[in-house]
Amino acid sequence: MTLCSAGDWPRWRGPDLNGLSKEGGWTTAWPKEGPRQLWKASVGIGFSSVAVARSRLFTLGNADEADTVLCFNAETGQPLWKHSYACPLDAKYYEGGPGSTPTVDGDKVFTLSKRGHLICFEAASGHVAWQKDLMSVLGTKKPEWGFAGSPLVEGNLLILNVGGAGTAVDKSTGKVIWKSDTSAAGYATPVPFVANRERCAAIFSGKALLGVRLKDGLPLWSHSWVTKWDINAADPIVFDDKLLISTFDRGCALLKVSSAVPTVVWENSSMANHFNSCVVLNGFAYGVHGNTDHPDRDLRCLDLATGQMKWRHAGFGLGSLMAADGKLIILSERGELVVAEATPKRFQPLARAQVLGGKCWTVPVLAHGRIYCRNAQGTLICLDVRRGNP
Repeated sequence: MTLCSAGDWPRWRGPDLNGLSKEGGWTTAWPKEGPRQLWKASVGIGFSSVAVARSRLFTLGNADEADTVLCFNAETGQPLWKHSYACPLDAKYYEGGPGSTPTVDGDKVFTLSKRGHLICFEAASGHVAWQKDLMSVLGTKKPEWGFAGSPLVEGNLLILNVGGAGTAVDKSTGKVIWKSDTSAAGYATPVPFVANRERCAAIFSGKALLGVRLKDGLPLWSHSWVTKWDINAADPIVFDDKLLISTFDRGCALLKVSSAVPTVVWENSSMANHFNSCVVLNGFAYGVHGNTDHPDRDLRCLDLATGQMKWRHAGFGLGSLMAADGKLIILSERGELVVAEATPKRFQPLARAQVLGGKCWTVPVLAHGRIYCRNAQGTLICLDVRRGNP
């Protein structure tokens, strides 16, 4: 049995790991109060986004010093199963809780906690197929704010941002296939790419972006990217033979990776993502610029050919976005949901509504005509944006 179909969003940043959905048939013709809320649930403190596959939704949260993996009916919000295990909240300058997102692959779902608890579940039932305590198994150092990268499935491997240059385990058994040193990882999810006909992953450590060969974990190159507090949290974005990287106190750079060692096409301070990545559409990058310590936070558009900023628009705080059907789907830090045209000409909103309260740092997800949003305290809502059902 498979648990993925067209319109699913089975992992962090979607089917193609770029925050882009191919979904159409949804509407921005909302009533004044916003899209109809189909259901709401409390999932615990945290910043995990949702994975949606075959009418099931998966996410994580923390309550009473325990993480819980939750599975709901994505259409109705009916709880289907949950699994809890001891894990500290680890609140430090923010609410704490899990930061990674479940990954669905076939009939399995994989989760990773801030403390390195890696679990493989039967997606339909919640039965634990296998589990590993990676900090104990590998002896690796925990990043200051815990592991946050989501598991990446590549063939029979599960690639994890654990250790200085990643770790791979057999997705069927959890057996470690290769590992790197025990230094602290970055917070981004590994992103696959091809260079010199080799299948690789771009993996952020605390101080560099590494190109790692997937078959054996060999680091092929390292591009120094030193940032304050070693926070490399926003995922690298792969398009054509390029990688776009961005960090809140360093700015951004476009790297060409077709040769053995990346070359810098340009680098500037026009886009500085804190933890939520940009999306790339038609040669332009759209993303939230800023950090928790500086008031200069806004939504921006960059021309990827030159690195030039095309426009900026304030009011989103440290929000997040994805894109579908040529439109940006943005959730502000204060819970305002906005849809805007993805155009380099100007910020052009099409619909907006206040849908949540509290702090909203987690990226919204569109799947099967529904938009899912959550806040830090764990309120998860499902909004109906199907055409004909405003």
